[in-house]
Amino acid sequence: MRTRLSALAAGLLALFAAVFVLAPPAQAASGLYVSGGKLMDANGNPFVMRGVSHAHVWYPQQTGAFADIASLGANTVRVVLGSGDRWTKNSPSDVANVVSMCKANRLICVLEVHDTTGYGEDSAAVSLDRAVDYWIGLKSVLAGQEPYVIINIGNEPYGNQNYGNWTSDTANAIKRLRSNGFNHTLMVDGPNWGQDWSFTMRDNAASVFNADPNRNTVFSIHMYGVYDTAAEITDYLGRFRSAGLPIVVGEFGWNHSDGNPDEDTIMSYSQANGIGYLGWSWSGNGGGVEYLDMVTNFNKNQLTSWGDRIFNGANGIRQTAKLATVYTGTPPTSTPPTSTPPTTTPPTTAPPTTAPPSTPPAGSGCTAAYTLINQWPGGFQGELKVTAGNSAISGWTVTWTWSGGQQITNSWNATLSASGSTVTARNVSYNGSVGAGASTTFGFTANGTGAGAAQSVRCTAS
Repeated sequence: MRTRLSALAAGLLALFAAVFVLAPPAQAASGLYVSGGKLMDANGNPFVMRGVSHAHVWYPQQTGAFADIASLGANTVRVVLGSGDRWTKNSPSDVANVVSMCKANRLICVLEVHDTTGYGEDSAAVSLDRAVDYWIGLKSVLAGQEPYVIINIGNEPYGNQNYGNWTSDTANAIKRLRSNGFNHTLMVDGPNWGQDWSFTMRDNAASVFNADPNRNTVFSIHMYGVYDTAAEITDYLGRFRSAGLPIVVGEFGWNHSDGNPDEDTIMSYSQANGIGYLGWSWSGNGGGVEYLDMVTNFNKNQLTSWGDRIFNGANGIRQTAKLATVYTGTPPTSTPPTSTPPTTTPPTTAPPTTAPPSTPPAGSGCTAAYTLINQWPGGFQGELKVTAGNSAISGWTVTWTWSGGQQITNSWNATLSASGSTVTARNVSYNGSVGAGASTTFGFTANGTGAGAAQSVRCTAS
């Protein structure tokens, strides 16, 4: 997020065809990696970022934000850091603690240096080369964290002036990090305060990607006022998809001083095409953009309109986020935060087991089916899919009985209660309305054995 937005010249949004030539991967990454234009986690499963930015450099005392962001369903947090050139330097010990908090809350950690914001136009900003100096100083705490950490080299590294060197500077920053032993997935922001209205990043992405010896670079576009129509959004993202290049919406909002971005299209197109998105930002905005706070005063129980939209709305984080399987292939090493949704692709050795859908009584209007998503010694993760019948429903209740003394330890997307061996799950505020023939899901973790755990599953519409 830039601290000030310059007026964007009209007419610079003309669409130019880009030709991309991709070289094959030169070296396998040791953690997260790019394959076929998509980001994969360290277990080789596709990983789609669904998360938000947190301004850690300005609010270092707000360490509870990591658990709070996870509890609302995010699988990724983008952490704002300072290199000491413009904002207070986050020390190696502080960054190590940030990474540990991400891991404890089963979040992929995107670390970014903010001091580069608007370089070439803002005299206080520093170059990508200075950002690389900072990353090299963190090597000792980032080595070995490749499955959990993405390095966003520098935030919005050029403003709307003097951005002609973006391509060479970005390629050189990547090569310098690789020559210093960094094997992490790297993320690079476009110029023009991240919005790339000049299409400099778009039209030179292939050469930058091929400059990476590891072929493990993801491109990040920031979508604010430049992207206020569906056509602009789908064209920009679609060109990366067609070229087989990895793209993520690294920042976006629901409003902005330079125009009103079309967040609905950003989120729906991203979801339909497996593109990650990271909203700006959790809390603490100032300078006239306080409306971009997702929660008030860092309180997760005080969602703003923007926060409710990105977490609970259509194609929002709760509905679409899936954890990286590095956190779910084995039992978590720490207790998951309350309501964190550990939805994941199941391990190939333990395919999902789905019970037949419940047969609804006459007039009940919905069915429910139980799926075993994952299991480990002493515990498992389950999911229930609620499907409306021939008519839309405005609420639902699902009941089942345990097959052998299982006990819920965590749940998400439903309110659960238990009486003896009977469990009752009711919809929450954002997923009670289900269209005719449409579905919604909720999940849980529990102690015990997962196969066939939910018996006599019934769904009743209200």
